[in-house]
Amino acid sequence: MRFTNTVLTTAAALHGATAAATPDAGAGAGLETRQSNTIAVDLSKTYQRMDGFGFSLAFQRANLITNMSDKTKQRELLDLLFNRTTGAGFSILRNGIGSTPNSDSDYMNTIAPTNPGGPKAEPKYQWDGKDSGQLWVSQQAVNSYGVKTIYANAWSAPGYMKTNNRDTNGGSLCGVPGASCSSGDWRQAYANYLVAYVKFYGAAGVNVTHLGFLNEPDYSSSYASMQANGNQAADFIKVLHPTLEAAGLASQVGVTCCDSMSWSNQVGMVNQIRSSGAEGLLKAVTSHTYTSGAGGPMNSRAPVWMSEQCDLNGQWSTAWYSNGGAGDGLTWANNIYSAVVSNNISGFVYWEGVQWPNPNTNEKLIRVDNTTNTYQVAKRLWAFANWSRYVRPGAVRVGASSSGGGGNGVRTAAFRNEDGTVAVIAISSSASAANVNVKISSGGGAAAKPVAVQAFVSDNTRDCASTPASVADDGTISGSVAGRSITTFFILPAAE
Repeated sequence: MRFTNTVLTTAAALHGATAAATPDAGAGAGLETRQSNTIAVDLSKTYQRMDGFGFSLAFQRANLITNMSDKTKQRELLDLLFNRTTGAGFSILRNGIGSTPNSDSDYMNTIAPTNPGGPKAEPKYQWDGKDSGQLWVSQQAVNSYGVKTIYANAWSAPGYMKTNNRDTNGGSLCGVPGASCSSGDWRQAYANYLVAYVKFYGAAGVNVTHLGFLNEPDYSSSYASMQANGNQAADFIKVLHPTLEAAGLASQVGVTCCDSMSWSNQVGMVNQIRSSGAEGLLKAVTSHTYTSGAGGPMNSRAPVWMSEQCDLNGQWSTAWYSNGGAGDGLTWANNIYSAVVSNNISGFVYWEGVQWPNPNTNEKLIRVDNTTNTYQVAKRLWAFANWSRYVRPGAVRVGASSSGGGGNGVRTAAFRNEDGTVAVIAISSSASAANVNVKISSGGGAAAKPVAVQAFVSDNTRDCASTPASVADDGTISGSVAGRSITTFFILPAAE
């Protein structure tokens, strides 16, 4: 997608978090009693492995950070996106692979702007060392913040490789089934092109880990776009994967597909890819939900990502809760919950991390005005922070259920990180606060006693801020979930 300018009682300093607890100001103020919820976490009951949470900086949005003249503000933006103690702690960065011969407007320039004369001719690669501002941000993400997941995604092949001889307005890759061209079969040349892009990044110190060759193949747009069905995608996957192997990159980077505009179309494409024998060559299945939402877990052996989503229509809002608006922070806390818990999503990527004021919509998490070096942060970013800071790549979703509450129940999810820490997410859409007791077991009813806990809340007045929680002698964690909030309980490894 693209829119042009025409989402304490603790051990001190656990994971870099602030040791001092802040008062739970405003949480259920004026309530004489609170309903109580019990959250039962079962570490032995496991679901999907998490790849993380992230955002895109495609279509030159990265330049808003890379080219910011105020270096203090520049660092503030990077911290807001990647820092695990003061920002969202995002762990996935989605970059756009350009296909346009120039950088006019907000187009992404290609590394091969000139037709070499045919698909078997020596390509004429041109690397500018900037990649629409994305390379510098990627280097910062990797070197300063430890981000390990870089998703490079092409919206289209260069125009001369396609049936319509342009990188815009759809068209198909020459050579896939049903797409013959007088210029020949460009499948291998396109695979080589994508591998060359990965190598340019590698030479600059950034290892691309996920590589997508399509974006919204069920949609033809006036900007970069390329159409394909599942059989055509499978055909190209069988070219791209061995090309990565031949380049010695298969252990570093895996193929993704297909970033469909709709979930239902992606389901159909996965079925066709499986029938063609190419599903096992995928590192992740990627989908958007702009024209049809997820109706349940996708039937795929590969991890499934919600690789792009946002509120495209609502006018810019920094609200946490405004009558349940599509751009509200609380709405996005629940959107993530539905994706991860109801649909077994392993990775969730918002559309743009930053964007200029025009169009004045919620498709970005931070609105940046580079004419004044100022920015505004949407509460959507803090909804993500409560997930991304504490549910780290490699975490496994485990059993979690909530009972009690007298109508003030909370939605719950739990995860065990690779280092043994446990993150328990609690979301309340009720106006009233609720007390919660978190009990962790390792299966068979055996209690697992946590060592220490910290809790963090995002709501109308707080941005992933510390809030009191404690551990009783029997291992029960006690805390509060404010009305209309998301609270994360971050727990030191339990003794089993």
